[in-house]
Amino acid sequence: MKKLSFLSVVLVASAFLFACNHGEEGASQDVVNEGDNGTVQDVVELQWYMIGTPQPDTDAVMEELSNYTEEQIGVRVDMTQIDWGDYEERMQIITSSGEDYDIAFVFGGMYTLNAQRGAYLGLNDLLDSHGQELMEELHPDLIAGASIDGELYGIPANKEIGNQTVLVFNGNLVDEYDFDIESVEDFADLDPMLETIKENEPSFSPISAASMFRPIMPFDYVLGWDMPIAFPLEGDTETVINLLETDEAMEVFEVMRDYYQKGYVPSDAASSTDPWPYSVENWFVRLEGYNPYAELLWEREAGYPIKVQEVTNPIINNEAVTGSLMAISATSQHPEEAMKFLNLLNTDPYVRNLVNYGIEDEHYEKLDDGKIRDLPARSERYSVPQYALGNHFILDLFENDPDDKWEAFEEFNESGVRAPSLGFHFDPTPVRTEIANISNVASEFMPPIFTGSVDPEQYVPMAVERLNEAGMQEVLEEVQNQYDEWKEVVEE
Repeated sequence: MKKLSFLSVVLVASAFLFACNHGEEGASQDVVNEGDNGTVQDVVELQWYMIGTPQPDTDAVMEELSNYTEEQIGVRVDMTQIDWGDYEERMQIITSSGEDYDIAFVFGGMYTLNAQRGAYLGLNDLLDSHGQELMEELHPDLIAGASIDGELYGIPANKEIGNQTVLVFNGNLVDEYDFDIESVEDFADLDPMLETIKENEPSFSPISAASMFRPIMPFDYVLGWDMPIAFPLEGDTETVINLLETDEAMEVFEVMRDYYQKGYVPSDAASSTDPWPYSVENWFVRLEGYNPYAELLWEREAGYPIKVQEVTNPIINNEAVTGSLMAISATSQHPEEAMKFLNLLNTDPYVRNLVNYGIEDEHYEKLDDGKIRDLPARSERYSVPQYALGNHFILDLFENDPDDKWEAFEEFNESGVRAPSLGFHFDPTPVRTEIANISNVASEFMPPIFTGSVDPEQYVPMAVERLNEAGMQEVLEEVQNQYDEWKEVVEE
C-alpha cells in the first residue's frame, strides 16, 4: 500500500484547521420517503469512505444494507471505496478540504494526527447516547489505547488486539526437507534452513520480504516503524530512545547483513515494492502479524500448506489498537445517525455479515451447520477487507474455520501484555520541523540498514550522526516530556 511520509500526514492534517469551504463530493444527503401512513419521512444518507479496491457489486450490497438500516434506524448508506495505494493521501485531501462526509476508516498516525487537529468528532457523548451496545462489545484495552486525552475519536475494530509476530513457512518446503521449525526462537536460528533452500531451490527466495523483520525487535514505535523513535519493551520501558543506538538493534542488523551477503535476502530488498503474494509459490519464509488460525486464511489464499512459528508474545500497544478504526467526521451533518449505524455495524450480525461477505446466495451460501462457503461472485465482484470493517466476533465462520475460532481470539486477547506506553499519543506539533528532517534521514538510511543491504558497523553510526544533526535529541526530549506529563495524569 502506498504510504505517506509522516511529514506529509502532519502537513495535510494541519491544513484542516484552515479549511473554510465544504466540498460537494460525497456530501451527506437527506432523502424524503413517504411512510406507510402517508406521512413524509426524512431518511438520512450517510457517506462512508472505506479502504480497498472498488468492487463491482458494492452498490448492490449497499442497496441491500440500506433497505435494512432505513427500517431499523432511518438511514441509508453510501460506501465509497478508495484503492489501497491511494487511500491515505486521498483521505488527507478530503479532510483538509473540509468536505462534508460522515464516516471513514482510519488507522495509526492518520487517526492520531487528525483527531488531535479536530478533523474527527469526539465520540464519548455519542457513545453514551447511541452506542452503549457497541461499548459493551469492545475490549477495555481497545478503549484505553485508542483514547486521546480520555476521548475516543474512532471506534476500534473489535478483533485481535495484540501485536504478535510469527515466522510463516512454505509448508511444502518444510515437509520436503523435514525442517524442525519448532526449534526456531529468533531470526538467527533460520540460517541452516535458508542455506538449504538457497542451495537446492533456485526458483525460491529464502526470505520473501526481508524488510518485515522489524517487528521482532523489542521496541514500541512512537511515530511508526520507519522512524527509529521508540520505547523499549524490556529494561527501562519509560525512557524514549533512538533504537539505532541499542545493542539489540545492532544484533538484528548484523544477522540481516550476514543473510544479505549469503544471498538469502532479495538483492533489491531495500527498494522493492513487491508484495510477495501467497498465491505465488516462490518463497520459503516470511514474517507476519498473527492472530489465531491466521494460517488457515493464508492457506486459502496460497492454495498450498502454510506453517507458522511464534517468535514474539502478543504485545498490546498503540499500533495494535489503532490499526483499524471508524471515525465520524467533524464535518458530518448527521453525527447521531452515523453513531447509530456504527452501533448497528458492530452489534447486529446481519449487518456485519452483509457488509463483510456480501449478499447471501449471491456472494456466499450458508451451510446446514451455520457456517458459510464463498460463491465465485464473491472473489470476482465483492471482496472487502474484513479487518477494517468492525466487530469480528459476530461474523459467521467459513466451512474450514475451527468451531472455537472466536473463543481462541478471546483467549489471545487476554494473553496479551500491555506496553507501558499504551494510550500515549504524541503530539508532533512542537517539533514538526525536526520530525520532517528526521524523516528524510530515516528514509535514506533505515531501509538499507534494516534489510542488510549495507554494513551496519559503518552505516548505523553515520545514520545516528545525521539524525542528531536533523534534530533527533530535540524530538526525543519533546516525546519524553509529553510522556511524563501523560503518565502523571493516568496515574492520578
